[in-house]
Amino acid sequence: MSYVKIWVHLVFSTKNRHPYLTKSIRYKVQNHIIENCIEKSIFLTAINGHTEHLHCLISLGKEQTIAKTAQLIKGESAYWINKNKLTTDTFNWQDDYFAISVSESQLEIVTSYIKNQEKHHAKKSFAMEVKEFADKYKFEIRNE
Repeated sequence: MSYVKIWVHLVFSTKNRHPYLTKSIRYKVQNHIIENCIEKSIFLTAINGHTEHLHCLISLGKEQTIAKTAQLIKGESAYWINKNKLTTDTFNWQDDYFAISVSESQLEIVTSYIKNQEKHHAKKSFAMEVKEFADKYKFEIRNE
């Protein structure tokens, strides 16, 4: 039997960082993602975000990849948002995302960070958060 525990902090934004995710829409989407993750055997332990992005803390199973898991979460939720007409325009997630490994010792800190997105973004924009992630984790952000 294989035993795998790989924690990943996944962050993704709406297409062009458009602020589609108002509180009422965001909560519906988050609840739907939670249900979808259960159906797809994706272990999601925290989810939250702001008007133009979401954070997820997931633990990958032995046959799950970051790319496939991100695709299942993002693709299915975009389909659901459009099917239920939660936005007036066609909804899409940005193609790219951040995926950062999280050690067991940092789970509480990351979970708290995800749960406190409203407070966090009262002080800091998502653009500033992206820059901090890029600097901290040495990501080279290309403007396409």
